[in-house]
Amino acid sequence: MITTLAMLTVFYGIVIGILYATQQGAKPTFNEYAVGGRSYGPWYVAMSYVNSWWPGATFIAFFGLAAGAGVFGLYGLAYSILGVTVMYLMATRAWRWGAKYNLRTQPDLLGMRYKSPAVKFIASVIGVVSLFPWVVLGMQALASLFEIASNGAWSLTACLVIGLAVIVIRQFWTVKMGMRGLIMTDMFQGVVAYVVSVLVCVIMLTGAGGSPISFADLSRVGESVLTLPGDGGTYGPWYIASLIFTGVVGSLCWPTSFQRIYTAASVRSVKAGTVRTILISGAFYTLLMLVGIAATQIPEVAKDPQNGWFTLLGQFGGTWMLGLAVVIVFAASMGHIDGAVQVCGLQIANDIINSGKRKFTDTQLTTIAKTSMIAFMALAAVVAYLTFHMSRLQLLAQISYQGIVQLGVPLFLGIFWRWGNKYGAISGMVSGFAVAGILTMIYPDDIRVLGSITGGIIGFAVNLAVFLIVSAITGQTAQERDRVAQLFQAAKRAVPQTGQTQPSAPALVPEADPAA
Repeated sequence: MITTLAMLTVFYGIVIGILYATQQGAKPTFNEYAVGGRSYGPWYVAMSYVNSWWPGATFIAFFGLAAGAGVFGLYGLAYSILGVTVMYLMATRAWRWGAKYNLRTQPDLLGMRYKSPAVKFIASVIGVVSLFPWVVLGMQALASLFEIASNGAWSLTACLVIGLAVIVIRQFWTVKMGMRGLIMTDMFQGVVAYVVSVLVCVIMLTGAGGSPISFADLSRVGESVLTLPGDGGTYGPWYIASLIFTGVVGSLCWPTSFQRIYTAASVRSVKAGTVRTILISGAFYTLLMLVGIAATQIPEVAKDPQNGWFTLLGQFGGTWMLGLAVVIVFAASMGHIDGAVQVCGLQIANDIINSGKRKFTDTQLTTIAKTSMIAFMALAAVVAYLTFHMSRLQLLAQISYQGIVQLGVPLFLGIFWRWGNKYGAISGMVSGFAVAGILTMIYPDDIRVLGSITGGIIGFAVNLAVFLIVSAITGQTAQERDRVAQLFQAAKRAVPQTGQTQPSAPALVPEADPAA
């Protein structure tokens, strides 16, 4: 217990030290708080991306999925690699619009593209609601690691309170430094969480140092471990395809991903960062899942697969390796929770509260964001407590994807296609999110009578159909076509890479529109 807690304390002290050493003298503006001056290179962008993709829950819920259900856990690899690849294609237009028109959030982009405060508001609500389950998973990961670090001496309530306190203290620096604090610590946290874990997985799989598993164990796993849902059993044939589809589409819609695009110094930094993200994510997740699959034959892991990561490293190297396992999960959890909560607070302030007629100052927006973050984390801690012993925690992640994919229709069509309008975007998002929400409440996992398709897929189909039909009926005015044409032309021109944004052109900035 003392060793593990000491290791956590040292790690946390280094994070705070990095924040203290890199803070700026002047109080950051709200723009600095949101995008960190648009000044970061590819490695910072890449590690920040990875932190936003793989939270600490990956070592618990998804490792538990591999250790309990085998190759099923690898579905996350398919959608993550495909998703980052498509993000590479979106980078140019998204970054140039962000830099030229001073966009701070993903809903900012949608509001500008469709010239509608209502589109911006709805997109922000969907993003915040969909991110919530991931914050819950992150809080559960923190509670699990403190429970393990204390060797069971602390109650679940105490572990959740301690985890919440750790994030609140970390958020003090986020508010003080803005996005810059997130980016700087993401680099260190990412190295510990993903690079160190890759090294640990490689060592264990090679059987070195008395490892309880090895690559040889992969050839001895049972047939059930190598069977995907839908290949017989209770799931239908569309289950895995649904998960991968919502994963690919949803991964491109997360507000945290767009926040990373806007922090980059240039389009080149974004694209180079996505390539590095593919390499890091591919190596990390593949090796972690292989370790989980190999560990299916260890009785202690099979009995409690969601704590299998800690069990395995404890068997491998005793107290010190258990401490390292806890620090790795802590690094991934803190980076992801901090980023998600920061983005939610930012969107609540910038896109929801500030979307009305009254406009707030930078100081007021920062205060609103800070208050929103505290309330958001407190609510997540309560839900984390109530669902802590849920048998399949990854369902919380799957549920969140059913909601976030509803941003895909107006986002992708808006970035790559000049057609469509605010009426189609609003009606599509509302109808798609409502259908997905209702179906997910009734069928939280899959809809068996439809071949195990998920509610989010049906919602997405409704969203797309409504967007196209409503946009076709309402059409675009000549003025709107000219405005959109100017937007697409602006995306072809490079923006000076100085970290400064150009003034927004009056014709292109979203204005209050009663019809929206």
